[in-house]
Amino acid sequence: MSPAAAGTEAGLLSKPGNVTVLMVALLTACVAFQLNASMLSPALVTMGEELHTDQAAIGLSQTWFFTAAAVFSLFLPRLSDIIGRKKVLVAMMVMMGVGSVVSALAPDVTWLFVGRIIQGVSGPTVPLCLIMLRSAVRDPKRYGALMGLITAVNGGIAGIDSFVGGYFAEHFGFRSIFWLMVAMAIVAAVLLVVLAGESRPGAGTTMDWLGVFCIVVAVGALLTALNEATKLVGGFSTGPLLATAALAVVAAAAFMAFWAVEKRSRHPMVETAHLRQRATWAPLLTTTLTMTGIFAVINGIVPAYVQAADPGFGIGPTEMSLLILTPYALLGWVFGPITGRLAPVLGYTRVLRIGLLGSVAALAIIGFLGLHSLPLMITGTVLLGIMYAGTVNIMLNGLGVVLSPAGNPGFLPGMNAGAFNLGAGLSFLVLPAILVATAPLGGQGSYLTVVVVSLVITAGAFAASLLVPKPVDAEVGA
Repeated sequence: MSPAAAGTEAGLLSKPGNVTVLMVALLTACVAFQLNASMLSPALVTMGEELHTDQAAIGLSQTWFFTAAAVFSLFLPRLSDIIGRKKVLVAMMVMMGVGSVVSALAPDVTWLFVGRIIQGVSGPTVPLCLIMLRSAVRDPKRYGALMGLITAVNGGIAGIDSFVGGYFAEHFGFRSIFWLMVAMAIVAAVLLVVLAGESRPGAGTTMDWLGVFCIVVAVGALLTALNEATKLVGGFSTGPLLATAALAVVAAAAFMAFWAVEKRSRHPMVETAHLRQRATWAPLLTTTLTMTGIFAVINGIVPAYVQAADPGFGIGPTEMSLLILTPYALLGWVFGPITGRLAPVLGYTRVLRIGLLGSVAALAIIGFLGLHSLPLMITGTVLLGIMYAGTVNIMLNGLGVVLSPAGNPGFLPGMNAGAFNLGAGLSFLVLPAILVATAPLGGQGSYLTVVVVSLVITAGAFAASLLVPKPVDAEVGA
């Protein structure tokens, strides 16, 4: 990094007043991004009805949004180091607005897919905001608290988004939700232009576009292969099997090409030495497993079960949002800054593991007790709000920033954002497929199977978290 670039990086909005102004812009951007996921959760059933399609197709539109988000997350943070973080973040908000317009006007589910893919350009919004915040705030405790506030948005906007999404879906149709997203994207873009400062720590570096192409093909082929593999759940079929095998070969070949390109590049997107380190692959594995295990449960499986007349509790979208999604998101919002402030003192990895164990307990309550009792279902989702949305989510986002190499600050946050979106997409691929495959077990039996699978995957995330190294530079006691 050149001295001039380093000076720009260190001096970005360093005054307390300017940090407050920056927080307004960054929070608005994160809120605008979060609406893409959480506001639609109570509207998935309505979307299927209005577009005359089944829930599998609607779930697939969610998967493609997170797939696109995962792909763009791989390289946009690195690109922002080179051409400017503010510039890239503003462009992401604009594309999010364009995708929302397409989705709002979609005449059928195909155009909904197109709109959701365009919205996926905004995938690395949260990590990019955290990188900009870290440039402005050097005190570990203050950064931890502000980091917690920003990343808590990832679990939902204090429950308001899910409530508004349910209310609008019930009274005005799902398209009204996308128009709200358009408005928020515009507001976020304007505030970023006016309030945020620019930083380019990688100024003068060339973007490794060949490496970008290879890793995008690898991840895209892998996700598509997994999508094809889910078609085999209901029974053997030659077409999906051959497609899965072919795409898996493409993914492997593309990743090997990516590795070769990065070893030879003068300005690699990712140094291969970093990929071998536990500080890279351990948090990425933990993030992917955590999201795969939890995301579709709280954003799809539980809301659908609670709204179902049989075997669920037969309540409407608005009431479901108030009872399930709002407390979950509100507690995530409340506990996010608290756990963020505790992380530099108690240790990021220790707080992460506490949250993962609590998430496993919450899933056990949901699966073994909540399917039979609405109050216990609410209890399980409340605990998940504290332990996942308010703890695990905060630590995983934070670790992506504080463990990133000093010479390439956008590398790990971008890869981690890709892992978040990869896990979310996998969650909406795997768990609904299991629900369909186990339908012969009966309503509660199939839902219980899904929750047990999610519990096992989340336990795997806890095991992976034991390998994540301690970020000593970001902790007060180190």
